[in-house]
Amino acid sequence: MKAKMRFSLKAGERIFINGAVLTVSQKVTLSLLNEARFLLESHVLQVTEATTPMRQLYFVVQSLLINPQEAGKVMGAFRKLHDALLQVTTDEAVKDTLGKVGDLVEADRTFEALKAIRTLFEPIEAHQSAPAESAVVQAA
Repeated sequence: MKAKMRFSLKAGERIFINGAVLTVSQKVTLSLLNEARFLLESHVLQVTEATTPMRQLYFVVQSLLINPQEAGKVMGAFRKLHDALLQVTTDEAVKDTLGKVGDLVEADRTFEALKAIRTLFEPIEAHQSAPAESAVVQAA
């Protein structure tokens, strides 16, 4: 069986796979042989780092991936923040990407949604201050 995804982890690194948190005690290369929802520790945003609306959106989507058993609750927070960002965003390219993010999340393609949101960190954060949606992280 050919590996669908292959990656290396250093000693002490964590990976989140299908809601489980795994850590390795030594350097290891993992091969996922089937479809799995995963997130490398280097892509995990801590709640203290969710300081802008776009990072808050990332944190909420990340929660869907890391903690799938809470997806029902988290989807409400996602929709609220996503809708608020669409309303306050004036840049059409950003709105387009946010629209795609919404479609990806609704289609349960959260990893791809996270990648799309990361592309918006720099352009948005360079010229936008946080709107009054900062409390959304607490709701997630």
